[in-house]
Amino acid sequence: MEAATIFWAILVAACVLVGFAASSSDTEFRYDDGFQSANLSLDGIAELTKNGLLMLTNDTQKDTGHAFHPNPIIFKKSSNGSAFSFATTFIFAIRSQFKTDLSAEGLAFVIAPTKDLPRGIWIGFLGLFDKTNNGNATNHIFAVELDTFQNLNSRDINDNHVGIDINDINSEKQEPAGYFAGKDGLFRNLTLKSGKPMQVWVEYDGNKKEINVTLAPLKAGKPTIPLLNMIYDLSPILKQSMYVGFSSASGPFKTNHYVLGWSFKVNGEAQNLDHSHLPKLPRLGPPPKFLTIGLPLICLLSILTVVLGGIYYARRQRKFAEVLEDWEVAYGPHRFKYKDLYAATKGFRDTELLGAGGFGKVYKGVMPTSKLAIAVKRVSHESRQGMREFVAEIVSIGRMRHRNIVPLLGYCRRQCELLLVYEYMPNGSLDRLLYNPQKFVLNWNQRFQIIKGVASGLFYLHQGWEQVVVHRDVKSSNVLLDGELNGRLGDFGLARLYDHGTNPQTTHVVGTVGYLAPEHYRTGKATTSSDVYAFGAFLLEVGCGKRPIEPQAPNGEVILVDRVFSCWKEGRILQAVDQNLGTNDFAKDEVELVLKLGLLCSHSEPTARPNMHQIMQYLEGSLPLPELSVVGMSPGGLECAYGKGFEDVSMSYSFPSSTARASSQYSYVADSFLTGGR
Repeated sequence: MEAATIFWAILVAACVLVGFAASSSDTEFRYDDGFQSANLSLDGIAELTKNGLLMLTNDTQKDTGHAFHPNPIIFKKSSNGSAFSFATTFIFAIRSQFKTDLSAEGLAFVIAPTKDLPRGIWIGFLGLFDKTNNGNATNHIFAVELDTFQNLNSRDINDNHVGIDINDINSEKQEPAGYFAGKDGLFRNLTLKSGKPMQVWVEYDGNKKEINVTLAPLKAGKPTIPLLNMIYDLSPILKQSMYVGFSSASGPFKTNHYVLGWSFKVNGEAQNLDHSHLPKLPRLGPPPKFLTIGLPLICLLSILTVVLGGIYYARRQRKFAEVLEDWEVAYGPHRFKYKDLYAATKGFRDTELLGAGGFGKVYKGVMPTSKLAIAVKRVSHESRQGMREFVAEIVSIGRMRHRNIVPLLGYCRRQCELLLVYEYMPNGSLDRLLYNPQKFVLNWNQRFQIIKGVASGLFYLHQGWEQVVVHRDVKSSNVLLDGELNGRLGDFGLARLYDHGTNPQTTHVVGTVGYLAPEHYRTGKATTSSDVYAFGAFLLEVGCGKRPIEPQAPNGEVILVDRVFSCWKEGRILQAVDQNLGTNDFAKDEVELVLKLGLLCSHSEPTARPNMHQIMQYLEGSLPLPELSVVGMSPGGLECAYGKGFEDVSMSYSFPSSTARASSQYSYVADSFLTGGR
């Protein structure tokens, strides 16, 4: 009897082990020669093309497409256990009938407890959720979205980003699409809807509870620095058995979402995909018809070619033709030819795009003859009125020479378009490094040198040049870093010039909220003292690693100057320092000097603020900083210029819900006055 009992117990255990082995055996797969043999589970408008491409959406509008690996994957030993590590890589391409101008929603890699995801016209959810379940903890969905549609309701940063979604279309973390290339790790933008194949790597470390997402062009190889990095335990999200696959949705614009190859593995690294075996994407445009055309028609086409060639040549001549008015003759050395800038930027291609803002785009270029690296800002000047005066000031500013000023090399005027040419700064803007600590953290010594450099540049503008220059837009995004991380003040699109000893005449409020002095709102006049106020906000921003105004800051700490003032008042001003610097990795006396000086420069009374010469002396230690209590520093003496009703204020950075977040790596010119008053 006992022997029979033992026999059946062993048999049952063996069956359980065999069953578990069978269910967990499908923990690794690779498709890099087409999906014909994959037996994928498809629904909606998803389909397989004749050559084995997985096409998630076709020309059908407002519908969804899903494709899942047919068998479930075991992600845990038990329902209450920790999630296993896993890794996947896939190659995708997004092609819109409008090329890169307009596109439907993007696509997403998804891990879900079921293959039955929402169908229908739920626009803005990538086929992952609908209005009834978005954000529910019962979804148990993990996804990585490649989004080409900006959904303001889900706080998308732009219409070209990568995000990590957990049970919600509102991404836990998102970044503009791009990758860190080469040994130097310079960030390069990528356009998801370019139609070109790109590769994605998604990796989860079950021990570290860490998620990494990496993006790169097809032949670039895997970058060493991931685009997204997030610490998050997926154990509560992933069930013991889950399905892996892809989801997409079509919108009003016809867009095709393709997956060319896919590899997945649990507890290990996903196998590399053989690019030589991948199925080919369909040809763009109509098929070549010349193979079926007879000799008479070929002759006719030859004649038409000659005619059209002449028309093309004439158009090209007109395209690069420039009108040089009499008043511009004196500015000849500072004027660039449009043809040269067109060649330098490779025709202003998206691959050369450094950034974009509300008033234009910035492109990287290399001059054909001199091989000088430049940055070209394209802006529009809708009216000819004031053009002559504006160009005169641009040329005047171009004559400034200082080691902490971004050299403005010249301009090019063509029809209603104005192109400003600057020397290229390889490390981009300060705010790009200041607010991406997961990629690079500026140490205190680097920050202090940048602060002193910007102060030196402002001192030169206010007192050291032949005219007084009021910058009017001092902030971290307008501080550019050269190859040695020296801070250089740029973006002179809002700058105003006037002679020493005279008063500025501007009455138009321009600048950036959070950096604007209170008296600027009241009078509309920008002065050197209002520049000092903005410099004070800049000091606190660099020292604390926070923007002057943070609407979504924790504990209601919306206004940075209020927080620093409170810390000073309570005798703990060093608690306001940027936590990314660590506790002992900075000179405490220098940090305290910078934060107190930031408060002093933020005084609501212009006469209580120091000038840039005094600021230089404070920073160099040749003049002691006065006690803040002596100069009447109090809550009433601090005002954060966050006025209302000023529609002409240029928002050069924006809050997370804005369409412009992280949209400009370079902010060379924020010229809002080009479209209005000056």
